[in-house]
Amino acid sequence: MPFTVSGLSPDPFQPLFGLGDAELAERLARRVVVDGPGFPERVEMRDAEPGETLLLVNFEHQAADTPYRSSHAVYVREGATRAWKGDHLPPVMQKRLLSLRGFSADGNMVEADVMEGYSAEPVIERLIRGSLTSTPIMPSPVATQRGSIGPKSLPLRG
Repeated sequence: MPFTVSGLSPDPFQPLFGLGDAELAERLARRVVVDGPGFPERVEMRDAEPGETLLLVNFEHQAADTPYRSSHAVYVREGATRAWKGDHLPPVMQKRLLSLRGFSADGNMVEADVMEGYSAEPVIERLIRGSLTSTPIMPSPVATQRGSIGPKSLPLRG
């Protein structure tokens, strides 16, 4: 079963680009310079390179008014303008442990699984085909034909 993966839209983050450290802190964000591996960028869906500047921000990926409402820290490249989109998991997700969660239209979790990213595509297809009877709420950057299934890269630095 085909599905589409997309990075986060850069639009909500653009007002943060170019702000000073104090202004970022007021918005619960911070600027980070990549100093090694482990910085999964969530707009362009790639591992950031040493020396690149990222913003570490809180992103609400499950906004439903249920106990499953959720947000987490994500890295966004300062200046990112175009979200990655493809019909497969990008390499940044293939090498990480992923927590995949399927949500109903009313924002309740109906199924979840954890696996290494390189083996996640069959689980994504199962979640789409199986337990999700209505359009799920988008919990994070992995979007599908019928909505979204939420991976979380572990471990995240920051």
